[in-house]
Amino acid sequence: MARPPASGTQHALRAGDYEAVVASVGATLRSLTYRGRDLVVPFDADEVRPSYRGATLAPWPNRVVDGAYSFGGRDFQLALTEPARSHALHGLAAWLDFDAIDKGPDHVTLEAVVQAQTGYPWRVVVTTRFSLGTDGLTQSVTARNESAEPAPWGTGPHPYLVAGDGLVDEWTLELPASRVLAVTEDRLAPTGLVAVDADEPDRFDFRAARRIGSAFIDHAYTGLERGADGTATVRVTDPAGSGVEMSWDAACPWVQIHTADKPDPAQSRLGLAVEPMTCAPDAFNAGSYDYDAGLIVIEPAASVTASWRIAAIG
Repeated sequence: MARPPASGTQHALRAGDYEAVVASVGATLRSLTYRGRDLVVPFDADEVRPSYRGATLAPWPNRVVDGAYSFGGRDFQLALTEPARSHALHGLAAWLDFDAIDKGPDHVTLEAVVQAQTGYPWRVVVTTRFSLGTDGLTQSVTARNESAEPAPWGTGPHPYLVAGDGLVDEWTLELPASRVLAVTEDRLAPTGLVAVDADEPDRFDFRAARRIGSAFIDHAYTGLERGADGTATVRVTDPAGSGVEMSWDAACPWVQIHTADKPDPAQSRLGLAVEPMTCAPDAFNAGSYDYDAGLIVIEPAASVTASWRIAAIG
């Protein structure tokens, strides 16, 4: 019996000029192309997914500082999956193998269970649907709390968007966000919300589209400007004007932007991480901050859903 690829079962989708491959481990968007052009940084099927590239993040996105939090009058300690900074990073679902419960040529629905465990003693069923259409790739994530008590929750995706050839430095970013979350330099622990044009506008203010240049960004934004349909949209384009956009609904009031800086120059700044999030970094410690971190609490037997879309420009 042939062994499965390292990234799990492969689900190939196609609609019009779009093609995508979703890998079952972590419900990961492994590749997405438009007329053969990459819209996200891909990786090989038989490759252990590099970091969280394309993964579905749950039951929290981003970091829980020190992996420690309190909820419902109890204290919890999560495994420190970002040991260099001593945080619990990007939830518990990123390495689960999701089962396909529905599939067609242009869509797949995957499901996995976050089992109750020491640091997160709630059973949550995570169902995610990937669907290709003429408007790009849409993903939705639904969480259903199968525990007897309310459960803390957050989710988001982790794609690295690709505008075209070259590196992030040459691309133009349009990010309609008025506030950015300041963090400590060494551990990226949140310290407070500031206006994007307050201290370092050349680094953080992209409300008017402009070139990213050498700016290093690994920060969460909020205060999002939305269209009449309630969606917020980030656009990344190359010097010729082609590129990619990502839109998401009101369930995600935050977005993490990361320029994907790596120690190896050959692997650095190949794509721009755009991660819509239902909550802020360290939202499991929402009571520690003077802003709304957006922590979702799912009541027993209840469900919540968030969705986002990636589409080509030009």
